Amino acid sequence: MKLMIIIVRNEDDEAVIRELVQKDFRVTRMASTGGFLRRGNSTLLVGVEDDQVDPVTAILRRTCCSPEEGQHRATVFVVNMREYIKV
Repeated sequence: MKLMIIIVRNEDDEAVIRELVQKDFRVTRMASTGGFLRRGNSTLLVGVEDDQVDPVTAILRRTCCSPEEGQHRATVFVVNMREYIKV
């Protein structure tokens, strides 16, 4: 399993979350602030199986608006996750 830590601009988070939930991904959203531009961001936590990383990335490419010059649509960290527990 993988944990995807996805940082998107606030103006993109609703569209990204809506599409992820429609595709049956579970998402946790946290408010965050970028250190360089000091703009509001949303950090999304998404637990996925190994073969689901590419479909989630495709959703990000499709739903995030084109960025300003020198910026990216999203920043994604993919981390190995030993287990996923719901209590």
